[in-house]
Amino acid sequence: MVKIRLRREGTKDRPYYRIVVADSRARREGAFIEQLGTYDPLLDKSNFKIDLAKADEWIGKGAQPSETVKSLIKKARQASA
Repeated sequence: MVKIRLRREGTKDRPYYRIVVADSRARREGAFIEQLGTYDPLLDKSNFKIDLAKADEWIGKGAQPSETVKSLIKKARQASA
């Protein structure tokens, strides 16, 4: 199964995430198919960027977003409307 999930980057006390499409069996920092955006939880406003067209394309193909990514997609849709 293909999932849309967060891939952790950054240092010990400074996490930074990439929103990626990956095989569900791959490690969290392992191989991924495509990068869709970024997420920085330490910033206050506009702490994420996501390509909604690519996300919709992957969801249409059957990819399952994680709970966090699902909420980020929802926020991105509200911001673009």
